[in-house]
Amino acid sequence: VQLVESGGGLAQPGGSLRLFCAASGFTFSWYAMSLYRQAPGKERELVAYTSNFGGLTNYADSVKCRFTISRDNAKNTVYLQMNSPKTEDTAVYYCYARTMNTWGQGTQVTVSA
Repeated sequence: VQLVESGGGLAQPGGSLRLFCAASGFTFSWYAMSLYRQAPGKERELVAYTSNFGGLTNYADSVKCRFTISRDNAKNTVYLQMNSPKTEDTAVYYCYARTMNTWGQGTQVTVSA
């Protein structure tokens, strides 16, 4: 079981960024997926959740209406579209498969002018 995040980098406030989480080693469409983040000196927090077919999604209040989680089960990939990022969105973003208690290695997102 492996989760690999990519797409992180530097984004300007008000810009956009798209994160990817590629999954392998399990039947991806069977499982809900989540994205978490951890900023320096803070606890890891849930950012977004998607059910196994994407019909149900949930978001942290701080990212609602700005971030969108989606998935393509044919490509075994979860996406996080980050629109209008803010400096407080700066963190390492992690993909998580709860049922298998598996984390990705994380991808750094830095929002700065």
